[in-house]
Amino acid sequence: MVDPDELRRHRRALRILVVVLIPLAIWTVVGLIALWPGNISSHVNPEMAGYNVEGVTYPSARITGLAQISCEGLSGSTPGVTDTRCANATAELLDGDDQGKSVTVPLSDAIYSSGVKVGQEIILIRVPPDADRPAEYQFSDFERRTPLIFFTALFVVVVIAVARWRGLASLVGLGFAAFILVKFMFPALVAGSNPIMVGLIGSSAIMFVVLYATHGFSARTSTALVGTLFGLILIAALGYAATRWAHLTGVAAEDDFVLAAAAPDLRLTSVVICGIIIAGLGVLNDVTITQASAVWELADESKSQRHLFGRAMRIGRDHIASTVYTIAFATAGASLSVLLLIAIYDRPLLQVLQTEQFAGQVIATLVGSIGLVLAVPLTTAVGVAVVRASRSMAASAATAPRRTPAPVANRDGKDAAANRDSKDGAVNRESIEPEPADSMPAEAETGLLPATKWRAQRPPAAPDRVEPTASEPESRRRHRSRRRDDDDDFGDFTYLRDPTDTDPGGSTGRRPR
Repeated sequence: MVDPDELRRHRRALRILVVVLIPLAIWTVVGLIALWPGNISSHVNPEMAGYNVEGVTYPSARITGLAQISCEGLSGSTPGVTDTRCANATAELLDGDDQGKSVTVPLSDAIYSSGVKVGQEIILIRVPPDADRPAEYQFSDFERRTPLIFFTALFVVVVIAVARWRGLASLVGLGFAAFILVKFMFPALVAGSNPIMVGLIGSSAIMFVVLYATHGFSARTSTALVGTLFGLILIAALGYAATRWAHLTGVAAEDDFVLAAAAPDLRLTSVVICGIIIAGLGVLNDVTITQASAVWELADESKSQRHLFGRAMRIGRDHIASTVYTIAFATAGASLSVLLLIAIYDRPLLQVLQTEQFAGQVIATLVGSIGLVLAVPLTTAVGVAVVRASRSMAASAATAPRRTPAPVANRDGKDAAANRDSKDGAVNRESIEPEPADSMPAEAETGLLPATKWRAQRPPAAPDRVEPTASEPESRRRHRSRRRDDDDDFGDFTYLRDPTDTDPGGSTGRRPR
């Protein structure tokens, strides 16, 4: 049976955070409903979204032969360069209207020199025939379905094997994030919606589901969510200001021109702003959840709110230093082909960095880093404020007068205590007496959830080996259940205790095992 006093104690901090999170959740849901794009076919130019010829398909084929040829006049070759090698690839169609037919397609030097071999599967572009010519085939790309499926399955297995139920929950959150990106944010941008609203609403929806699904519904998670949402607002504001000030147009490569022509209602500056917001999602999540956990872990051992803030910030500074490197290296790895142009261009480095290709990457990295750094003290301050408010509520509840229950009447309808004291003429009356906080039973003031309290009070296992009994399968199930509770305690409020609460795990403030 759950102790009502324990539940009230664990809900103090959540009650404070819910006041902030409920309006943000309502704003997110209303924004999703209002900006949901629906069918965007009217916002897409079909003539520019693919080949102009109707009926173009992409059949799969297997290479059966390779013949090296000259690259002169071949699409994708460099005029005047004679040391390049191109090839004609003979391939057997595996599906489509011409299944089983052998066709020949040219391969440019960059594709052929990558290591094309007989037996590889490729994807071709089939232009349908008309009255004057037969169907034409061109090389499109390599078939990568098998390695994609393999590494996706390997990723899922590794995450679940190491992180167990939390890993599975994180994969569910990742799937929801992909759904919001593909079904809401991308179509909304194509339809011409406000990029800041689309970025903030979509990112907020992702964070609400991802954080609670992965880390459970607790005060720590809610603190991290508040810090993440305010960090996203800060990144969105800085991203908008930086994009306007640096005059980033969003046109940095040939694909951007195709995108602008295929989606006439899409503003390419919207892609830059929304990209900055999305890029800050993952790092903000990592930093805020770690910082919120640090605040709750240190809450019981800190002498004052300032002391708690200082100790938590020492942890946050170490995390900031490592995460800033993570952002820079991740950006460099993702845009390495663009960064290599610095070594090729015969221009001063400062001039190269001012071009759209490089300036956009640099500004996005700097804005994301600024938002990440400022999210650390913001999340720490929110956590400290919630700890202080919950302690104040606990102190008020401890000094409040408590009503003692009236004596229970016996079967004759008379007071049992009155019957015992009738000789002395004593009469029991209902009285109200203030009860000090330190006089409460230690068992009722542990500050643990029922599951955690049960684990703390269970007796240690006997060292001697016990012979198998008929109830052995049931005991094994109990052992597995206890181990799962220890590994994945989504509702653990062990460190969300009042200053007057006793610590069943000792005076060090560590979790009981």
